[in-house]
Amino acid sequence: MSVAARNYAIVTAAYFLFTLTDGAIRMLVLLHFYRLGYTPFMLATLFLLYETAGIFTNAVGGWLAVRFGIPRMLACGLGLQIAGLVMLSALDPGWGAAASVVWVVAAQGLAGVAKDLTKTAAKSAIKATSEGGNAQLFRWVAWFTGSKNATKGAGFFAGGALLQGVGFAATLWLMAAMLGLVFVMVWTALPRALGRAKASKSMRELFAKSPAVNLMAAARVFLFGARDVWFVVGLPVFLYASGWTFVQVTGFLAMWTIGYGVVQAGAPALVRRSADGLSREVPEARVWGAALAVIPLVLALLLGGMQLPRPDLVLAGGLCLFGVAFAVISSLHSYLIMAYAGSEKAAEDVGFYYAANAAGRLIGIVLSGVLAGAGGIVACLWGSAAMLALCWGVTLLLPVMATVKR
Repeated sequence: MSVAARNYAIVTAAYFLFTLTDGAIRMLVLLHFYRLGYTPFMLATLFLLYETAGIFTNAVGGWLAVRFGIPRMLACGLGLQIAGLVMLSALDPGWGAAASVVWVVAAQGLAGVAKDLTKTAAKSAIKATSEGGNAQLFRWVAWFTGSKNATKGAGFFAGGALLQGVGFAATLWLMAAMLGLVFVMVWTALPRALGRAKASKSMRELFAKSPAVNLMAAARVFLFGARDVWFVVGLPVFLYASGWTFVQVTGFLAMWTIGYGVVQAGAPALVRRSADGLSREVPEARVWGAALAVIPLVLALLLGGMQLPRPDLVLAGGLCLFGVAFAVISSLHSYLIMAYAGSEKAAEDVGFYYAANAAGRLIGIVLSGVLAGAGGIVACLWGSAAMLALCWGVTLLLPVMATVKR
């Protein structure tokens, strides 16, 4: 195994284990507080600081990775996640609703910083370790993101199962101990200089991105907002209200995410490829984006305009189709930002892009709480269709040209 492949494997393993805990935390918090009687909008507020922190963390995290190296950023992310888990475990049921929300939001803020430091560092490591051109880059990006999302799906299921089996606090301590071992592996096994380069010297330079990077960031806002507008609050609440148990709800979310990850990992085999890495890939992103936008539109019409005997099963089936198309377009977008990113400051471009990703999730979470409270899952689906139409419109402006190195 080459040194580059070894470093890629270490970063990937660390990020996978981190992602397992990230998925579990989301389900633990969502289901624990829904069981306590929190409304959909109140549930959405629990994740606001988590996503808001991600916007700034991604933007600054890319600069930090260039300045101090990827391993240090990974270690910082893991350490903050451990702190967030321990903080959540100290939650006291006797505090009352207001104090509990403040405490959880603060702990989720730490987890949000941790997640996006870790993600920016890990995804930047792909560009730093790839040595085989655009073909290898697409395969590595697709496999990394797909496997990561499958792991997050496993985390969803683990969170629900452990909440039901061993309880809230014990699950959090178990995950903190696991991440402590990962922290030691990262700190001792990766070269400190991995990903280091000459960082931007001013905020203006840091945010002076190429038009292609800016367009990809805008598309990412709408793409992930369109998923989270139904995924975060609307779908779990709808399924639970339809008679599904905690394990069934988290099991479906887990299988959806795992399946999405599997398709995402295999996306390079599902799209037309080009030698220059863009001339076919960009049109493919437009085609898949258009197909994706149709699915929530059809589901909204079916659930809102027809008396269905099992609307929960119709929704579940339709969202599985959504997952396939979403996996391909997400993988394509993740590759395209790498292809458009400058070689010397790739971590900064990736950080900027994933700041947009966090902004999209934040918008999606807020809309999920608002729309689920106002019109249920049907309103969430209409919101998803509108955001995907905007995402598709942005991809029409993407340049089809060779990557310009900065």
